Amino acid sequence: MYLKSFSGFKRISLRKTNGSKKQEMKIKLSTLLISFLLSISAGTFLNAQNKIWTVDDCIQYALEKNIQVQKALVSNSIYEENLNLAKSAWYPSLSGSARQNYNWNNITNSTTGSTVFKGTNGVNISASSGMTIYNGSKIRNNVKQSETNYEADKYNTEVIKETVSLNVLNAYLQVLYAEELVKNSQDQISSLEEQLNLASERLKLGAIANSDYLQVKSQLATEKQTLATSQSQLAINRITLMQIMEFTITNDFQIEHPNLDSLINQKRTPDPVEIYQTALGIKPEVKNAELAKKSSQIGIDLARASHYPNISLNSGVSTSYSGYQTSYQTSYQPGSSFASQLSRNISPAIGLSASIPIYLNRQVRTGVAIATLNANNAELNEFNTKDVLRKAIEQSCQDVISSQIEYEAGAEAYQAVKESYDVASEKYNQGIMSSVDFLIQKTTFISTESIFLQSKYKLIFSYKVLDFYSGLPLSFGKNNK
Repeated sequence: MYLKSFSGFKRISLRKTNGSKKQEMKIKLSTLLISFLLSISAGTFLNAQNKIWTVDDCIQYALEKNIQVQKALVSNSIYEENLNLAKSAWYPSLSGSARQNYNWNNITNSTTGSTVFKGTNGVNISASSGMTIYNGSKIRNNVKQSETNYEADKYNTEVIKETVSLNVLNAYLQVLYAEELVKNSQDQISSLEEQLNLASERLKLGAIANSDYLQVKSQLATEKQTLATSQSQLAINRITLMQIMEFTITNDFQIEHPNLDSLINQKRTPDPVEIYQTALGIKPEVKNAELAKKSSQIGIDLARASHYPNISLNSGVSTSYSGYQTSYQTSYQPGSSFASQLSRNISPAIGLSASIPIYLNRQVRTGVAIATLNANNAELNEFNTKDVLRKAIEQSCQDVISSQIEYEAGAEAYQAVKESYDVASEKYNQGIMSSVDFLIQKTTFISTESIFLQSKYKLIFSYKVLDFYSGLPLSFGKNNK
């Protein structure tokens, strides 16, 4: 569309009027430049349209666009800034100030006794610095706690990323499952259409009753309705995947169809204890809980530090300038120069201060008690996190075992029913089986095929969840389409 519009523009632009050759050359160069840019844009657009999304692509895109992940990254930056602030407490502070004053008052000459209402101006300049020498290790513990909180929040970000990744994987498999259901329904419709044509010919020959013909026709209508339901579910599953990815809804979104045969029925015998021990060392939720407990224990030391005195070193320097000086022995004289006054009035100062807590209305004792309770709560949270992880792994291991059994049973049932259906199809085609008996066999075959397909994807997902707890990637590897 863009190129057609551009072609029309080109023909109009190159039409000679009274312009010079130089102007014509400029038009040609502009035309070539625009054509080049449009070709690049069109190529980029087509590449975006034709992109086949792997599960890795979907997960990566979701991690880049997901709002919760972005918020977690912002939270991590805030903790980093708090860490930098805590570290800066080791260094002395420095501040300066400058003040300009204008004053008006009556000035009396001591010799003549006359009074003059005169204005004066003054400048005060000062700088001060302070440094904490001892405060019960508050600075050191505050830095340790800030570092711990920063690391804990990074692990919390990883927890969110893992949750998003698992949701994407599940939605991805749901799309693959729905696509297979649609394909199976389409195959069944094609088969039923052939059988309906055969029934129509037999009906014309009087080989079957009209009721047999109508049975096949009814079954075809039912299968078309099943196809419509499957297509609707596929559309919903595709939208769900795109929404989890924060991807703009489009009909051009296509996913890769990996070869899942290598993932089917690996006959695993997972050991929940072994997987749990592995997960304890790698799962971010465990690291987050451990660091949260460590941070709360540091909080107890911070609360106890309020029992100890706070000793700080303070220093400063100041100077001033006054626009007029008053002498009671001589007549009123203007003040000396600005620079000389500032130099003469320099006043340095240094001091050591100590703040000793004596009685603070139970504030310190209450602070220590609350910090201790927070530490107990963090320890319980750590235990609960590990307990939830253990139960999830145990359930995941059992899901794998159960899914393998279901898949094997489903595969055996599917094979048996398929063989029976193939025999029934042959009998029906030869006219030695009624439409009613054949359609019963076909309905059983369709139902068994659907159950078998469901067990297949359930098994694949259970394997990937087990890989997730073992620290293995969620991708399907380099599978063929």
